[in-house]
Amino acid sequence: MKTVFYTDKGKVRQHNEDSVDVFKNSHGDYLAVVADGMGGHRAGDVASQLAITSLKDMWKNTEKFETADQAENWLKTTINEVNKEVYSYSQSHSECEGMGTTLVGAICTSLFATIVNIGDSRGYILNENGFHQLTEDHTLVNELVRSGEISKEDAEHHPRKNVILRAIGTETSITMDIKTIMFEDDDVLLLCSDGLSNKVSEQEMKEILSNDDSLEKKGEKLVHLANDYGGEDNITVLIVEYAAETESG
Repeated sequence: MKTVFYTDKGKVRQHNEDSVDVFKNSHGDYLAVVADGMGGHRAGDVASQLAITSLKDMWKNTEKFETADQAENWLKTTINEVNKEVYSYSQSHSECEGMGTTLVGAICTSLFATIVNIGDSRGYILNENGFHQLTEDHTLVNELVRSGEISKEDAEHHPRKNVILRAIGTETSITMDIKTIMFEDDDVLLLCSDGLSNKVSEQEMKEILSNDDSLEKKGEKLVHLANDYGGEDNITVLIVEYAAETESG
């Protein structure tokens, strides 16, 4: 695998509430994670960083994932633990009351990738079948689209676009989406916060990821483009490429 990630506070926000990292265990499997925090008084960055740090600690001692079921079960168990930890922290620190974080993550092995998401951070795949979104946004507006009440075009400018229905740390229990895909040579996985997906179109993402630039340059271009289009939110990009090269970040 080759990985790269970038996070930027954008052009409007005073600080960055996104967190991002990639971890490799002793068996050569990767865990890639993007978290977009929310909450007043800088509590959002506390929530997102706490989620990432907790996952890092639990990833260290993982066994090798031979099957998708093993990876999916690990994510279910671990994300539930992370949710409890973030919720408990918010309850015991008054300045962090009500904080939470979205999360999109992927376990990447030599056979498959297992993707988890809560909230509106997204996962995409670029492979021989094209460029596709792997995750569903857990937002009010996406529910309205799915029920047929509004169109995708209406959703782009809906006044309640930012209402998130699921987040880590806001309730005692959490519901998450998990799916496993084949992950093969030259496939590219993109994880991002909504600071990217709200600004850069899927066609633009596909064009940047498909060109001959280095992985680092592709990540930089995605962030710069989101900023060029206004950069009203924090922007985080994480790219995993199935290639026999070394990790960078």
